[in-house]
Amino acid sequence: MTDEPDTRIYAILVTASDRPGMLHGLTKVLADHGANITYVDIHVRDPHSKIYFELTLDAMPVAQVLSDLRRVSGVTDAAETPSFAKIYGKRIIVMGGGAQVGLVAMGAISEADRHNIRGERISVDTIPLVGEAALAAAVRSVVRLPRVRILVLAGAIMGGEIADAVTEVRAHGLFVISLNMVGSVPDAANLVVTDPVQAGVMAVMAVADTATFDLMRKLKKRY
Repeated sequence: MTDEPDTRIYAILVTASDRPGMLHGLTKVLADHGANITYVDIHVRDPHSKIYFELTLDAMPVAQVLSDLRRVSGVTDAAETPSFAKIYGKRIIVMGGGAQVGLVAMGAISEADRHNIRGERISVDTIPLVGEAALAAAVRSVVRLPRVRILVLAGAIMGGEIADAVTEVRAHGLFVISLNMVGSVPDAANLVVTDPVQAGVMAVMAVADTATFDLMRKLKKRY
């Protein structure tokens, strides 16, 4: 019988010079140690960059990985840090008209606070937007954001290309809650809620491990 490898998840923050080839040098070290990189974020402030990695390692001591990263030319520091998942947790994105977005956010933030004090980590991001093309592009971009669990569309009228975008992101596994509004977006969403505050509350309940709300049992329903 063969034991399974001891795979652990790590987050590493590297401070390095902002110059060509730096990312290649860092990822080569990680690859040499058998690390599987699951997320990278780069924040540039001349003349240095902050390069954040989330990765998994099989049995390799992270101290040795950090030591080898510090040896890369141009690196001034490499340290283990809490992951974004531990700090910010699951994300809920609310986008649409400013007034409706604000009311959805009020419900979501209040409900998230109730679960976060019990050990959850749920954050709420808002994007007030107008215009079919802008909203459709924003909806499609959500699946490229890390840790997003649910998108809430809040507005008075949405349809056309926005509804097409909702269908596309749902095919990628993203759940979409829509306010009860004019247009075809409510028909394309997983769930339709009339009250914006309640929509925010239900979005949080759907992703919280400390809640018993099962969104899968509410698909294609209207409230």
